[in-house]
Amino acid sequence: MARSVSHTSDPRCSLRLTVGILLVTTALTAAGCKPNDSPLKDENERLRKQVTKQESVLISLQDGNKVMQQQIDLLNRELRDAKKETDRAEAERRAMAAMLGAKVEENKKLSAEVQRAAVTKAQASQSLRVEDKGGQSADLPRPLAAVFKAAEEALTRNGYTVRVGVKTDQKAVYVTERKISSPPSLEVPGFRNQYLLSLQSLPPNGTRLSIKAEFEKMAQGGKVLPAGPEEKAEIERRLINEISKALEVPNTL
Repeated sequence: MARSVSHTSDPRCSLRLTVGILLVTTALTAAGCKPNDSPLKDENERLRKQVTKQESVLISLQDGNKVMQQQIDLLNRELRDAKKETDRAEAERRAMAAMLGAKVEENKKLSAEVQRAAVTKAQASQSLRVEDKGGQSADLPRPLAAVFKAAEEALTRNGYTVRVGVKTDQKAVYVTERKISSPPSLEVPGFRNQYLLSLQSLPPNGTRLSIKAEFEKMAQGGKVLPAGPEEKAEIERRLINEISKALEVPNTL
């Protein structure tokens, strides 16, 4: 009968078996419990790179914001300066407009004065044509400028105001205001008078002086009485004599 062999009966075999089982178990355990961290490392690396990139973008944005703020500040300063310049220009424009308005008004006044002068000159010319038909005349051996000055002095001395005065190189015309007065050299009390004087240059160095008087008598109660031709002629000759006297004064041209 064959003899059966029992493995458990040999202590050394049992030990070897036990050690082998432990080694296998340990290896399996070690192999089964050790985590595989490769995906985590990759994810961490990816996240780290993403964070670094985002930080770089954030820094770039901050730098861009600083530059943008600087540009905004610069634009604000330029806008303030532009507004000041605009306000100054507007003030100058208003001042200029006011000046131009004043000039326009002044030009209107000057234009009106020129028109009045033209009308006055036309009236004086018309009066001169009327005067040529009457009045007293005298040829004086003095130049037009001298007789012109003497006539002004005589009229002023006797209280007459010149309403119209036109003068050229060869001719001059005066029309006085009508007045009531009593200078003894020209009129007697209660007379009202107005003069028209015409001065014409004569060759070689003389002047023809023509005077026409609108002479009226003032009666009691303010009644106006016409003066006769002889009375008018007399008052015209008186003014001619007054101008002749003024020409005799020293230093008269």
